[in-house]
Amino acid sequence: MILAWRLPVLVVWVFGGLAIHLTIRIFERPLFGLRRPITPFVTQGVCKGALFFLGIRLQVTGAPMRGRGAVVSNHVGWLDIFALNAAQRLYFVSKSEVASWPGIGWLAKATGTVFIRRNARDARLQKEIFEARLRAGHHLCFFPEGTNSDGVRILPFKPTLFAAFFTHGLAEILSIQPVTLAYIAPQGRDDRFYGWWGDLSFGAHLLRVAAQIPQGRIDLVFHEPVPVSAFANRKEIARHCEAQVRQSLTERLPEGVMRET
Repeated sequence: MILAWRLPVLVVWVFGGLAIHLTIRIFERPLFGLRRPITPFVTQGVCKGALFFLGIRLQVTGAPMRGRGAVVSNHVGWLDIFALNAAQRLYFVSKSEVASWPGIGWLAKATGTVFIRRNARDARLQKEIFEARLRAGHHLCFFPEGTNSDGVRILPFKPTLFAAFFTHGLAEILSIQPVTLAYIAPQGRDDRFYGWWGDLSFGAHLLRVAAQIPQGRIDLVFHEPVPVSAFANRKEIARHCEAQVRQSLTERLPEGVMRET
């Protein structure tokens, strides 16, 4: 019964918000270029509403960074996008395949997601795009695990994406803020309930989450931003961020739930 109203309302809310977003962009883009002074607030409102309609409580600890820089977080699944955007106005960095996914791809492109290709030939261009967006004041959000997990472990943070912060003087003006996403499963459910992993399709996972009563919650922890210049190279800053997120996830999940990689 809950699915009969919750899912249609969610779809109308999200794609209605997308329509408003695209309409505003018609005027915002020629007036402000890379800067987006209005549409990020629409995205944030849509994400807050989506969590509300799903019945999932978002508990935030700490404060989002205000200065120039980027956010790095563990990656559990599609719910990360709603949780992170509800708490802070962000632009995500995603693998290029996502752009062609029905529904999700449209939303990602409309909201300013940066798509990257795992191709050495494109590395220079991608660094230039990162630099332009960061210098424009955008807070880019990276998932340095490179894929999503089951929510009860942290995969090794790959240093590759951190390399962009050490080019063309960016290290002197940017900070990185680690963020932890801890999904607390509904009572009686598998601790990995909110994780979108393995062979489970997006549609099946969406239906499972939307049909759940009562829901669990998402604990989102903003850690202290660290200046990029405080680290000698990308490997050091990747290790620091991974350690922060790993420790926080261990503390937030119920005792005994956290698993090794």
